[in-house]
Amino acid sequence: MRGGKLPAWVDWGLLPLLNLTLALLVSGLVVIALGENPIEALRLLVTGAFGYGEAIGYTLFYTTNFIFTGLAVAVAFHGGLFNIGGEGQAYLGGLGLGLVGLWFGQWPPLLAVPLAIAAAALAGGLWGFVPGWLQARRGSHTVITTIMLNFIAAALMTYLLVNVLIKPGQQAPESETFGEGVWLPQLHEVAAAFGLEVARSPLNASLLLALLCCLFVWLYVWKTRLGYELRVVGRSEPAAVYAGIDPQWHIVLVMTISGALAGMMATNELLGAQHRLLLGFTGGYGFVGIAVAL
Repeated sequence: MRGGKLPAWVDWGLLPLLNLTLALLVSGLVVIALGENPIEALRLLVTGAFGYGEAIGYTLFYTTNFIFTGLAVAVAFHGGLFNIGGEGQAYLGGLGLGLVGLWFGQWPPLLAVPLAIAAAALAGGLWGFVPGWLQARRGSHTVITTIMLNFIAAALMTYLLVNVLIKPGQQAPESETFGEGVWLPQLHEVAAAFGLEVARSPLNASLLLALLCCLFVWLYVWKTRLGYELRVVGRSEPAAVYAGIDPQWHIVLVMTISGALAGMMATNELLGAQHRLLLGFTGGYGFVGIAVAL
């Protein structure tokens, strides 16, 4: 161990294993307190997530959402920022994506899908830019501003879906179905095209986008000058200023990137599964992303 840093096998192997074991023990005690068998509960947990094809598909589908929101929180962490606005940024990403789906959904998929993804990233990034700029220029803490913007985003979506974008003749606050040009292919559909049989689930091509975002964040944080400067800002703003780094610029940039990542969560839910705008599609994933990043 050098410089107070734990060995890699402890940091990446032993500690996660101990955390998992402790979590299972505590959960088991809760199950016992409820009068149930903890072994049977664990079996059902594992089987329900990985025991058959449909379960695996749903597990990976939900995992895709967590990848987007977890990355959004994690990249901001490197700059010493706490982005709790994933819910609002995902809502705005869904709005941007949804407008493209409603207006340009009849375009060829090779044009419509990238445009929809870009709209989701742009709208989410704009919603992340606001708290970043407020902290950099006005000293408003991102924790406070991102929480406030979550409520504003939810109110905006409610107003638009109830009064503007609602499908004519229905009471449910949902938009019309997007044109098929922006629908992402689902795994069982792709498999069927090759003569393979895969259990039906909403798992879709946005998983590949999420993995590409993982690669992007890793390269940005650890392999670029911007990432190095971001980490310096996160460790010590005075040291960053002394080294000639502009903390304000990096705060705005990383919060914009964070918002864009959260906004792209909408691609999984709306382009890959729901194919329409609706309330509550964020499902708390923005908040769960905090736990994923930690």
